[in-house]
Amino acid sequence: MPEPGPPRPTRSVGPVPEPLEPLARGPLTPALERFAGGPVLAASAVAMLVLTTFSGVYGYHRDELYFRMLPPDLAYTDQPFLTPWLARTLTGLVADEVWALRIPATLTAGTAVVLIALLTRELGGGRRAQALAGWGYAGTASLLMFGHVLLPATLDLALWLAVLLAATRAALRDPRWWLLTGVLIGLTTWNRWLVVVLALAIAAGVLLHGPRDALRSPWAWGGAIASLVIAAPNLVFQATNDWPQLAMGAALGENNAGEVRVLMWPLLFLLLGPALVPTCLRGIRHLWTDPALRHARFLLLCLLALLAFTFIGGTQPHYFMTPLAAVFAAGCVRLGARIESYRQLAVPWGLNAAFCALIGLPLLPLAVLGSTPVPAISPLAADQVGWPAYTETVATAYDLAVQEHGEPVAVITANYGEAGALARYGPEHGLPAPLSGHNHLHVLGGPDAEAATVVLVGHGRLATQFETCAVAGELDNGVGVDNEEQGVPVRVCHGPLDSWDQLWPLFAHLD
Repeated sequence: MPEPGPPRPTRSVGPVPEPLEPLARGPLTPALERFAGGPVLAASAVAMLVLTTFSGVYGYHRDELYFRMLPPDLAYTDQPFLTPWLARTLTGLVADEVWALRIPATLTAGTAVVLIALLTRELGGGRRAQALAGWGYAGTASLLMFGHVLLPATLDLALWLAVLLAATRAALRDPRWWLLTGVLIGLTTWNRWLVVVLALAIAAGVLLHGPRDALRSPWAWGGAIASLVIAAPNLVFQATNDWPQLAMGAALGENNAGEVRVLMWPLLFLLLGPALVPTCLRGIRHLWTDPALRHARFLLLCLLALLAFTFIGGTQPHYFMTPLAAVFAAGCVRLGARIESYRQLAVPWGLNAAFCALIGLPLLPLAVLGSTPVPAISPLAADQVGWPAYTETVATAYDLAVQEHGEPVAVITANYGEAGALARYGPEHGLPAPLSGHNHLHVLGGPDAEAATVVLVGHGRLATQFETCAVAGELDNGVGVDNEEQGVPVRVCHGPLDSWDQLWPLFAHLD
């Protein structure tokens, strides 16, 4: 019987289509593809350029004004030290302007774009999937909104993604990364204690879906110890000050729960943008069904845990935004393996980025902002408007009080945003350092014992604690934006009915 000859070559009948990126199907771990440095770094650079361009269009956010005025300390009643330290450092060393204060926010957002692509790579995504994750995430509302202002949630954009990336690497490939995971969790407690919920969700996910040998790994235990050591100074502060963070959380829940439990559901669609929701659904399915990603299913549990914490606690509606981004990264793995060209997503994802930019960046002129739904959709925009005008109104009332009653005259605001505005803009109007009973500002103390006259911003219920109290003005930002300060009365009050040692506790409030 003759030996079979070599196979006959086949003729090409047309151009060979570009091969699709295969889905990883390893028994233990997905394939680790080459990093798509060019497109991902380009997406990061574009995001930072856009954020820098619009960094000073409106003005300071109320929280930024608060952070820049807080004195140096290890921790504060309402938060750890990291974000206030950055705000104070940048405004002190670079320039006391909005653009300087937001430099860390811009860098954080650019870093988050790179981290989301790296997480996609860890989950088996090729270069196309990584590029989709980077460019898609760069145009989301969460990145543009929080990357535009310096808040604790801003730093979480990168810190939490770094934690999830390290934990994913540890669970799928190299248990030594559990040590870095613990270090990152400890560092993140310097920004917000909320990361403890994320850490517990990761641990629960490992317990349910593996790798369970991590529970015996010296690297995992080393990471746990490292996180406790790094968090120890803040933990000691909490323990020696009657756990103010728990009191703060309870106060936020009491004041915000009803609104938060409604807003969190539309935010599931708005934080990334409606066009990216199908990719998130793909990510949920991919994480749950791909056996190569079984040990990464803790990412799903992180999303569920933060959704449950947001609903039950009712403190803030955006706490789940980073686990949601991680699920989007998983969806990009599947999406990158199925599309033939980026052009298939150019229109829907481009429109999504435009919509997110409209609600996340100060694109609208101030003159028309108040007549649009943007302040209602994104309170971050409303809270950047009117602070110089509000300060002028308070300065007018202060001058009136000095003329009528003489000095000293104290100025007491209802919240830290007003106090921060007066600390920033008040000196040019001759105003004294503002006082407030809001959050940590109450700890800093009240008026001098001899202060017989005060200018009260808000605080209508406390006007009865003085012999005379008359409205001297009303806060008005002049552009019709309905924020917390708009329409608040400013009173000149004289003759406190009790000593300030007795009155000052009445001004204390957490929210």
